Amino acid sequence: MFKRNMRQWTMRITKYADRLLDDLDRLDWPDAIKLMQRNWIGRSEGARIRFGSAAGPIEVFTTRPDTLFGATFMVLSPEHPLVDALTTSEQLSAVAKYRETAAALQDADRTDDSRKKTGVFIGAYATNPVNGAQIPVWIADYVLMGYGTGAIMAVPSGDERDMEFATAYNLPVINVVDENGEYVNSSNDSVSLDGKRTKAEAISLMTAWLDKNDHGNSAITYKLRDWLFSRQRYWGEPFPIVYDENDQPISVPASALPVLLPELADFKPQALDPNDETTNPIPPLARIQDWVNVTLDLGDGPKQYRREVNVMPQWAGSCWYELRYLDPTNTEAFIDKDVEKYWMGPKHDGHTGGVDLYVGGVEHAVLHLLYARFWHKVLHDLGHVSSEEPFHRLFNQGYIQAYAYRDERGQTVPANEVDEANGTYTWQGEKVAREYGKMGKSLKNIVTPDEMYDEFGADTFRLYEMSTGPLDASRPWNTRDVVGMQRFLQRSWRNLVDEDTGALHVSDAEAPLQLKRDLHKAIHGVGTDMQNLRFNTAISKLIELNNALTIYVNEHGSTPREVAVPLVQMLSPLCPHMTEELWSMLGQTTELTFAPFPVADPALLVSDTIEIPIQVNGKVRSKLSVVPTVTDDELRALALADEKVIALLNGAEPTKVVIVPKRLVNVVL
Repeated sequence: MFKRNMRQWTMRITKYADRLLDDLDRLDWPDAIKLMQRNWIGRSEGARIRFGSAAGPIEVFTTRPDTLFGATFMVLSPEHPLVDALTTSEQLSAVAKYRETAAALQDADRTDDSRKKTGVFIGAYATNPVNGAQIPVWIADYVLMGYGTGAIMAVPSGDERDMEFATAYNLPVINVVDENGEYVNSSNDSVSLDGKRTKAEAISLMTAWLDKNDHGNSAITYKLRDWLFSRQRYWGEPFPIVYDENDQPISVPASALPVLLPELADFKPQALDPNDETTNPIPPLARIQDWVNVTLDLGDGPKQYRREVNVMPQWAGSCWYELRYLDPTNTEAFIDKDVEKYWMGPKHDGHTGGVDLYVGGVEHAVLHLLYARFWHKVLHDLGHVSSEEPFHRLFNQGYIQAYAYRDERGQTVPANEVDEANGTYTWQGEKVAREYGKMGKSLKNIVTPDEMYDEFGADTFRLYEMSTGPLDASRPWNTRDVVGMQRFLQRSWRNLVDEDTGALHVSDAEAPLQLKRDLHKAIHGVGTDMQNLRFNTAISKLIELNNALTIYVNEHGSTPREVAVPLVQMLSPLCPHMTEELWSMLGQTTELTFAPFPVADPALLVSDTIEIPIQVNGKVRSKLSVVPTVTDDELRALALADEKVIALLNGAEPTKVVIVPKRLVNVVL
């Protein structure tokens, strides 16, 4: 195995690092997602320091220049460009062998903190600029060329990883901070950090000294790297790029767009020859010579050009799909500017604009969501969109969970083929173990929407999913519970439509006061829950209202229109198919989709009575239904006259009666 450089396209996302970081504060996103993006961008403030060597200065970046006096050795990445020049003849063989071993490792393995630290001394020394000490230079695979400068100053007394390395190879350790938190062993003729001072003060002093003496300067670095945007495969958007006879890239004119993928029978790429590091991988498109070689007139007459044979990654579409959804049939532009401004423009000064609500999983935190933000900012800077961010509000939904089953070998078996009897689970006669986790193909426990649609209908399926728990919580799926939501919808339908004749039984009779109160309480509660994405509690409130309505219909034979219309409106976002049908039957001529949500009457939200629990020795034993204006004396009298309280007193006088006004009565025996 070997590594080699390849000529590929990259997006300069690092130029947007600060804006991507700073604008997180302007987004209505979960704090956890913001933190993940901040850590991924990884902005670090510190200093660049130059250590002298026989091959020229070795530059490092550190967030702790105040510990420079404690640097006792240096570590370079095996890929560092100065390794060849610095390695002595005595160490050539050991260094070459180590570099070969390191090249076979993945970056994640190299930086695994739990992995034993290894390295090789290259025979050279560098000069610590702050004290002139000659410190040995090593290479180690835990230092990556793609991060920072590919070199570190090692301070064993201040870094656990450096201490592990120093201990393994018997390298010196100099303490620069004592057990009291004071700087020690940190002074020369022109700068001293010794004594009690803050870390910030010490960093400032050392950075100023480095700058003054031309040994370094303050700097900011990022973990974020430019975005590799090439793929050596068939599926993906082809680049609208051609190369001239001098191998210079040229973008094709608009008249030559879109560039279409050619038909291809064999789309497998040809990889590198594992025994020849001079070979080049051959992407599938490179094999279609009559597509690769093209004649174009780019303004100076027809000429031969060579197409780019790499393709774009999947992000090329997912980074801006929300824009195209708004204007999908536009053949002149990817989106009309006025359309974008209407739907996604900033709502007020300081607002980022963007999609009002994006519901997506946490797994998208540092890839799709970060790439989409970068892409959108580029479009904004080019004047194509008015919004600065693609998604203003983000909500992370939970997972649907389900039981999975494994046989004795640990292999998953199809959940729908498992039999249960007396707490024992078997598959094809073999005993299997049940476990609980995320629903997914790998666990063979998926319930497909098609199955649910065929058995229960789309509205029931939607309603059950939303009723199982809070949107942001992972929650269990149980097909046997779906029937509960089916029955609720059936009762709702029967309250408005005669089950035998199919005729509407909605009257113009005025609803009784209590039913009106129930209705407007539901309107207020459901509306609030919907705004806050609490669909499960909104459904609970609708079930309560429908139960009250069922009692009324059983007595009177029909539903008052003033209740039927807002009930259908409230149900609409949850079960749109059934409610559109009911809406039409109610004589409405416009689509329910465009009808406003009903508005609660504040006067009907105030109840005529309130419930007051009665406790005896701290335990609730009864309840009082009283007017809101009830006095404490009245509450005391009513509580002591309650039949259950009288029975518990058994003729005795209470020790005391504690009253929390309009909330609670506690009788103490």
